[in-house]
Amino acid sequence: MRTAITTDTTTLSAPATQEIRAFIVENFLLGSDSGFDNAESLLETGIIDSTGIMHVVAFLEEHFGIIVEDEDMVADNLESVSRIAAYVERKRALRDAA
Repeated sequence: MRTAITTDTTTLSAPATQEIRAFIVENFLLGSDSGFDNAESLLETGIIDSTGIMHVVAFLEEHFGIIVEDEDMVADNLESVSRIAAYVERKRALRDAA
């Protein structure tokens, strides 16, 4: 059974959101969750820098079995935990439909 959470514009898979957040907390906040909002910009808050985004992309590809295309590496897809989770869900849906 999948649990969904709703943000202002997108319904997201709670497990994907939690897994992405846990990865970011573990790898960029040294395991200490600062309580940041899932909609906050990871770059603007300094949680992740531009090099860190590449680490997140590698995690997404390996953990969720998706391919992040160069043209997909934009703020609309990777700016926040919520946006990353929505992107993963879209990519999974496309993969599963193929």
